[in-house]
Amino acid sequence: MSHSDPRNPAVSVRSIATAVPPTCLAQDDVRDLFAGQEGLSPLARRLVRSVFNASSIEHRYTAVRDLGGAVAEEAEFYDAASGRILTPSTGGRNAVYTREIQPLLVDAAARAIDEAPGLGPADITHVITVSCTGFFAPGPDYVLVRDLGLDRSARRLHVGFMGCYGAFPALRAAVSTCRAEPEATVLIVCAELCTLHLRSSGDSDTIVASSVFGDGAAAAVVSARPAPEGTPLLEIEALETMLTDDGEAEMAWTIGDLGFEMVLSSYVPRILEAQIADVLQPLLDRVPETGGTDWPEIERWAVHPGGRAILDRVQHALGLSDQQLAPSRAVLRDYGNMSSATVLFILRRILHGEDGGGEDGIGGDAGNGIRQGDDAARPAPAPERVAAVAFGPGLTVESALFTRRNAA
Repeated sequence: MSHSDPRNPAVSVRSIATAVPPTCLAQDDVRDLFAGQEGLSPLARRLVRSVFNASSIEHRYTAVRDLGGAVAEEAEFYDAASGRILTPSTGGRNAVYTREIQPLLVDAAARAIDEAPGLGPADITHVITVSCTGFFAPGPDYVLVRDLGLDRSARRLHVGFMGCYGAFPALRAAVSTCRAEPEATVLIVCAELCTLHLRSSGDSDTIVASSVFGDGAAAAVVSARPAPEGTPLLEIEALETMLTDDGEAEMAWTIGDLGFEMVLSSYVPRILEAQIADVLQPLLDRVPETGGTDWPEIERWAVHPGGRAILDRVQHALGLSDQQLAPSRAVLRDYGNMSSATVLFILRRILHGEDGGGEDGIGGDAGNGIRQGDDAARPAPAPERVAAVAFGPGLTVESALFTRRNAA
């Protein structure tokens, strides 16, 4: 399951760490807040309650302190006195993004470097950042080099506005870099503040977006350099991308005057159910033992939880077990959909052999539930294949095949 060709060295995810803002939102409280807004029709209020109740989300995290009940001199997003959700401009929302994203992405990145055995800040040669919920320049890539004290000559790349599948182009760039430069070590950070763009509306797409999106950051360290013996790894075997036959109008992400606007049609789960097996076939063909026809040969799955219905439909279409979907459902339950960061939250659980039963952590400590010492106390797991898949505007389906193993 591992590469031995020195001309095509094995590239592995050496660590994954996560971080979330300190404000936690209980889903029932957010439901009641949105359902209670003035101007909604009785039908819209019923739709809000129905969509939120069916989300399979218990809580999410937000960088919008107003929504958590924090008292501010001047409310930006939510006026607690009147109970109204406010409508800041796109510029106002982006100003909060610029301020709040920086400590979050630095926190996740520092943890990932700290949890990568045998590597440190001096080893980072490349930085790739991913985000689709705001813009500023110099951007997140610059902030990481500055605040983590990385080499000022570290090469930087920012992947912007690609949506929920953004981690995959970043991984693809990291693999290409590490194969071209075997001594390279790449830091990837996906950081999203989706809740900055929530708004009250009777529109069904907007209600769905309000019910699922949360904020978070996830960082991964990727390298082809040898890892210390016993280090848990996700060896990257293949990366694929595919467009579905239709769905371009069903999922979109545009910039409006009052924030970024999400189109997330109720047809998306059905499109994915009908086409997911076909669009993932190129990935399955990379597993020679299956002859290209046996999904169960891939033991673990990280399916991006765009929403509960997407997980349900993908599980049915691929014949996956509840256990195989447990990490994806657990991340949806505990964090909601954090766009590009979400699949790395799931892969972190799989890297450490978690079954999805517990949370990663709360507040700024998310991602530290398992330390290297805990892993050392466990017997080494047998190598397992892991498939990861995420969906975004297009409809674009990005996928990856890993082998989870311990370094020898």
